[in-house]
Amino acid sequence: MKLNKLSPKTIEELQDYILLKRPSFYHSSKTSTVIPYDQIEECLEKLNVAEFSMVNLAELPSSMELSEDGVLHVEGPVTWQEAKAYCNSKGRDIMTSPTEELACILAGFATSATGERCFGFGTLRDQVESLEYINSKGQIATLDASKALEADSELLKYQKSYSVYCSLKNAPFPRIEKETDLLTGTEGQLGIITRASFKTTILEDRSFLFIKLPRWEDDYSKHMEIFSKVQSFRSSIYSCELLDSNSMSVLPSEERVIDAGDLIFLEIQSESFESVYEELISKFELIDENEMFEMPAAKCHNLRMNVPRYTFERNFRMGVVKKGTDIQVPPEKFSELLDLYRELSSIGIDYNLFGHFGDAHLHFNFLPDKSKVEICQEKLEELYLKVKDLSGSPFAEHGIGLIKQKFIKNFLDDEHYAVFDKLKNEHDPENIFFPQGFLNLNRSTD
Repeated sequence: MKLNKLSPKTIEELQDYILLKRPSFYHSSKTSTVIPYDQIEECLEKLNVAEFSMVNLAELPSSMELSEDGVLHVEGPVTWQEAKAYCNSKGRDIMTSPTEELACILAGFATSATGERCFGFGTLRDQVESLEYINSKGQIATLDASKALEADSELLKYQKSYSVYCSLKNAPFPRIEKETDLLTGTEGQLGIITRASFKTTILEDRSFLFIKLPRWEDDYSKHMEIFSKVQSFRSSIYSCELLDSNSMSVLPSEERVIDAGDLIFLEIQSESFESVYEELISKFELIDENEMFEMPAAKCHNLRMNVPRYTFERNFRMGVVKKGTDIQVPPEKFSELLDLYRELSSIGIDYNLFGHFGDAHLHFNFLPDKSKVEICQEKLEELYLKVKDLSGSPFAEHGIGLIKQKFIKNFLDDEHYAVFDKLKNEHDPENIFFPQGFLNLNRSTD
């Protein structure tokens, strides 16, 4: 298997390369958890790929501009961290807060990633106003979020199937309703995003309130009281996040903020803190005020970022590819999801659970050694079948990539494949954009 690697320095160079019509995968910060970058050749060989190109977009020119109406215009490999600092310097703030802030924003649109602040601000997909991209003809084109796509009978069937998941961050398949949906969540399979314009919000002071809880495996009644009661406070609570006791254990001892039990933290608009306290926190029935404490924003941010990083590092040290979930379910099914995770917690393999608790969207990660990888795979396959029965989305945030394609097939039917085929035939007829991606699951990509 021959793997080519290149790094275009200009948009024009990138356009010229696309016109060569070579099957390629385009990347920037390599932070995706669904692409095994360190094992990519082995992975492609299993797919019988003879030759492939990895195109690094990290060396393209980048820029940011904030318009008077608070819309941020990003071009090139700008990271979330850079965009946040830039907006903060101008009194604005990013409404999306992904786990890995070193990821590039344009790649975030490609996977329809959205982080913890979705609780208060909604999804990245609904913050976008326009996207520019290079199509298969090497041309720069623009997509407008205010323009609906013309729907034929096939697309109408597809959209109807999507309606089951419309309250979730992402369905098991992309939303295809607006122009910008064509490049949001399709993982670079229809073109390469070069510029995005999306909404920001006013920069406000925030307070971070931490609540100590029992281990969810033993008793999650207090967890569920928080879950049910925070739902009506989305206008003043930006995030509601869980870090379980096992998440604490992957951290160095000096970074652990409690010795035992779980944590849920709330990111609260500071000017609303008093009203949130009076109307929500003081009315908890199962939780005592002695179980609560505040933490500075920077320390909270580091804690939230380091748990998934150290989880990834542990897997890397063990020589295994991530064996974890990205499941979101409807609120009324959340306790059933926790029960499914309880079953996984009892099979004798290390694990942790963290993520976007207020959205019923959690990441359960097995932490196996190589001898336990196969059983983890089997248990995840069983889990995803049960998630389908809960009308849940198996991958609500980080995409499908190569690692999770096997799991997604049970969520796809003929109406999805028909639209996938139509999209590829219309936007990528030579099949040059990530031909091993999920849009090609029902046809050969040899």
